[in-house]
Amino acid sequence: MSPVVTTVRGLALACHPGPTAAVTALTTAVAWSAGRSPAGCLLVAATILTGHLSIGWSNDAIDAARDTIVNRQDKPVVRGLVSRRTLMVGATVMLIVTIPVSLANGIAAGLMHLLFVACAWAYNLGLKSTAISWLPYAVAFGALPSFVTLGTTGTWAPWWATAATALLGVGAHLANVVPDLADDLATGVRGWPQRLGSAARLLAPVPLAAATILLVVAPPGPVGLIGWIVLAIVAALLITILSWKNAPFLVTIAVAAVSVAALVIRGDALVP
Repeated sequence: MSPVVTTVRGLALACHPGPTAAVTALTTAVAWSAGRSPAGCLLVAATILTGHLSIGWSNDAIDAARDTIVNRQDKPVVRGLVSRRTLMVGATVMLIVTIPVSLANGIAAGLMHLLFVACAWAYNLGLKSTAISWLPYAVAFGALPSFVTLGTTGTWAPWWATAATALLGVGAHLANVVPDLADDLATGVRGWPQRLGSAARLLAPVPLAAATILLVVAPPGPVGLIGWIVLAIVAALLITILSWKNAPFLVTIAVAAVSVAALVIRGDALVP
């Protein structure tokens, strides 16, 4: 395999492709359901993608030394696919690119996305090792609905959408960290989930379920059949987690998936 191909592969893996694709697709889907034009949806996708590339690459560059200590073979830097310097250069370039791309959605909307990116960089640069490691997630994800609505109709997102996505952010933080708790503790990372220890696994579905309830119940109008089905699915998943001590962590991810579906379904309620 040529060095160029190896580096490209390393960059692709280091951008955290799962979360990057998920958040890009989710925000674009919400923008579409809120009435954004096809061209506008493409701009939303480009905005979220460039921001997330800067976030993912900076995360792996900053954590390279810790990942090497615990021999994280899922990390491209540890496997020698890409250098820390290349990741930081790429992260910086994408950070610069995402500024005009964000502002192309409108000044206010662009600033909401840049707030998202700033929170993520603050997390990468040190907040991840503090007791308020949940805060940048809450603020960043809470800004996404207003990024969509300000860029579509020029209005702020309703309170319930902001609160629900902030809860989704907190749940995403827990879900993202739980699989790596042992490695994080071994390298001195003492964020909120690490301080919770094993309790973090049980707590992770709670903010996700609360977000789903808000998204179903809080918007104007009746809950409807689909809303009741969504609530029933979340209730069943929560009962499974509480009653099955060794329930697979995929059950928590399922709660997250239902929360995301509820957000997309109620996208039309984001704008007047």
